[in-house]
Amino acid sequence: MTELATRINPHLVIEKYDPEAELMLMHFGPQHPSTHGVFRMDLYLDGEIIVKAVPHCGYLHRSVEKLCEKLAYVQITPIVDKNDYVSPMTNEQSLVMVFEAMLKLEVPRRARWIRTIFAELQRIASHLLWLGTFALDMGGALGGGTTVFMYTFRERELILDLFEEVTGARFHYNTHTIGGNRHDLPAGWSAKVLAAMDIIAQRIPEYEAMTVQNRIFQQRTRGIGVLDAELALELGITGPILRASGVDHDLRRDAPFHAYDEVKVNVVTGTAGDCLARAEVRVGEMKESIRLVREMVGAVPEGGINGGRAVKLPLQTKIPAGQIYVGIETPRGELGGWLIADGSQFPYRFKIRPPSLHAVSALPYILPGMTVSDAIAILGSLDPVMGEVDR
Repeated sequence: MTELATRINPHLVIEKYDPEAELMLMHFGPQHPSTHGVFRMDLYLDGEIIVKAVPHCGYLHRSVEKLCEKLAYVQITPIVDKNDYVSPMTNEQSLVMVFEAMLKLEVPRRARWIRTIFAELQRIASHLLWLGTFALDMGGALGGGTTVFMYTFRERELILDLFEEVTGARFHYNTHTIGGNRHDLPAGWSAKVLAAMDIIAQRIPEYEAMTVQNRIFQQRTRGIGVLDAELALELGITGPILRASGVDHDLRRDAPFHAYDEVKVNVVTGTAGDCLARAEVRVGEMKESIRLVREMVGAVPEGGINGGRAVKLPLQTKIPAGQIYVGIETPRGELGGWLIADGSQFPYRFKIRPPSLHAVSALPYILPGMTVSDAIAILGSLDPVMGEVDR
């Protein structure tokens, strides 16, 4: 465990830094491709070494939480789809689970299984997108990274096709509702899922050969951006980043939701806490998600897909006064919703706990001492989605 006395000081006063040094202030982003146009860091450089990093969020702010307070409960689902726009399925699941918990509403077993399958398919699609864009971030080290990017997007399309067949949409699905699901599985869908899983499983070794097993990739990521377990826990970091730092924690196993209490989840962990470990954990999670989907998709129980009342008017759904917090495991970690209800058709207050915000909070601790080129790899390895940071 890192001693507090030796930990990087994220609040370094630049004026008190070495007076002989000629520091340069670099605005990293938001135009830089690796910051996706919606994030900026102020990097104070001594030569090419970062001595202080100051993240600036807010370039994508949409006041989603305030919008939630102005909409009826059944109208909010399409709004949160756009928070973590890389895994909208899990955004919806987190939201409706909060409302269901307050209503003490029992979700049918078939709907819980469907939600679990959707969540694992979304995890694979999310990690595929991350791996492809991370290869682009690494750039010339991987021959430009375009090959990995095109390969992973090719397989991700298979999963989007599956979602489209169920929901009619390729990206923002609006398929989860209070009490269950809006769309049932079409005939023949399970066979298509298994075929897609076979293709992706066969191609994961190609991704590994080009990335985590690639000598140049390893040189760019091993020992870079090390986040120790103690600091990760202090910052509230969850998901693959926390597990890559050696903390064996996964809500799918430790606080089961949906149908995770009916299947065994093998949690993938690392120990180094660096960029390479975070990449290896996500690749391992794709393999585990493929196993879970294969196990579940052919055994979905029969029955209804919604335990709530049919919604005829948006204002007919009321939630009794009170407050509750519900968190689930998304591809980026614990996504939670804290609802304060006043008995009306609208939330009095709805607070979203996004894992990406906590991930970004680690940057001032793990960037100092690294180079500018390392900063790109470190930011990419955290896999933040700014839509949920600036929710």
